[in-house]
Amino acid sequence: MDDRRKRKLTFLTIGLVFLLSGVEYAVILPTIWRYLQTLDAAPYFLGLALSAFSLSGLLSGPLFGHWSDRTGTSKKIILFANCFEIIGNFMYFMGFSKWLLLSSRLVAGVGTGAGSSIFGFLTRSTTHEDRATVFAAVMACRQAGLLIGPAFNIFLRLCDFHIGPFVVNKYTAPGLFMCLLWILLQLAVVFMYWDLPPLERGKAKESLTSQRREEQNEKGLVEDEDNEEEKPLMGSQELGGSYGSVVTSNSHMYHRSAALNASMNHVSPPSSPVPTNSQESSSPFKNFSISREFLREEVVVLLAAQFITLFNQTALETMVTPLTQKFFGYGELENSIMYCLCGVEVIAGFLFVRWLSQRVAERVVLAIGLTICNISGVWCLIFLAKPLGGFPWQLTEFIIGVFLQVLGLPFVAVAQVSLFSKVTAERTQGFSQGVRRSVGGLATILGPLWAGGLTENMYIMMGVMMALLVLLTMMLAFSYDRLVAPATEEQADESVNGG
Repeated sequence: MDDRRKRKLTFLTIGLVFLLSGVEYAVILPTIWRYLQTLDAAPYFLGLALSAFSLSGLLSGPLFGHWSDRTGTSKKIILFANCFEIIGNFMYFMGFSKWLLLSSRLVAGVGTGAGSSIFGFLTRSTTHEDRATVFAAVMACRQAGLLIGPAFNIFLRLCDFHIGPFVVNKYTAPGLFMCLLWILLQLAVVFMYWDLPPLERGKAKESLTSQRREEQNEKGLVEDEDNEEEKPLMGSQELGGSYGSVVTSNSHMYHRSAALNASMNHVSPPSSPVPTNSQESSSPFKNFSISREFLREEVVVLLAAQFITLFNQTALETMVTPLTQKFFGYGELENSIMYCLCGVEVIAGFLFVRWLSQRVAERVVLAIGLTICNISGVWCLIFLAKPLGGFPWQLTEFIIGVFLQVLGLPFVAVAQVSLFSKVTAERTQGFSQGVRRSVGGLATILGPLWAGGLTENMYIMMGVMMALLVLLTMMLAFSYDRLVAPATEEQADESVNGG
């Protein structure tokens, strides 16, 4: 089988992983509360069960990412993580007690940590230009799972039979169903997933570097193509500025020395001018510093974007159902239709962002998304905290608010994850993506807790959500110039030095 076909099958399998994660969320979430009630669980157990899933994913993400960076592989990590999904969902199906149900979500959540190694793999196997489109497609797969998940519940709720000592009904069937799907995914990973060799990644870097040099040649930045000895120096000159800035001047000798000085000041000097094979095979965490990697201005902004958008999204999801019940008298059917329509909108949004990211920079996409989120926040604060008018006007206000909130999510989600993969070191990308996903996991824990406790104080709840968006917008405005990918050669030096 040729490498191109392997690459397509591998990406297809990654899409299936995220598709199933969305299906699991959509299948289990609508029934878990009633399931807990049949086991005589107190109301707070619902929050515990949902938080347990996010908590174990929060902890396992950096561990799996670190493992991926150490070994340079992701296939065996996905296979190992899926075992937790299989075991956790089978425990959910057994459901002998509320504590077993709580433990099942804790175990299944460990499997979500494989996402950090997958994002690390995607970062290492895609060019900067293609990364946003690939990430958008992967995220759209999860949203597709959220969309089709409720459809599976239509026939799962009809289950009513026994398998040995186990009862299969509308509450236990989602666990058995997801257990079987994760087993099928294991087979797909075994036969359809390959870890792309380092040569693939090297070629991607080389083609990107040569493309940039050709563009610079056309602009007249490299005048003497026949002088082979000067080419490396000119390359250092062109890429010497911080975050990929290009230095232009008529005085070549002056700017050659200035670029070399800037490069030495910006990047920690390696032990030798040219990385050797031993350096390439050394640990990716050699000289790695968490503070140097994550406490940089641009990284903090992107982590804040991850936290605030997910916090607001999960808070909105928690608030919507009580709101529709209070003002519109919606039941399970109406809410399911609403979530399906939101899923269609989100998928369309990801497809549009995938197209847009090929034409504009990610920071522009991020700015567009934040603008939409701010408009949505103001609208919700005015019209949803205390709906105005009669039933038709209230419903219209609600639909517009939810539409705007959902519309901004794909822009922010794709832009921040793509930028994050570019401003952090490539060789420790698995661990970095694990940290990013842990920040998101913390948001998915705190968001529902915040909204759940303030359903009767909507101005306070939405006021804080709006304040967080304003804070994020100010951070983006002040750090906008730094939200670009470092120059290719500079990034390679950073990854050799461990970040």
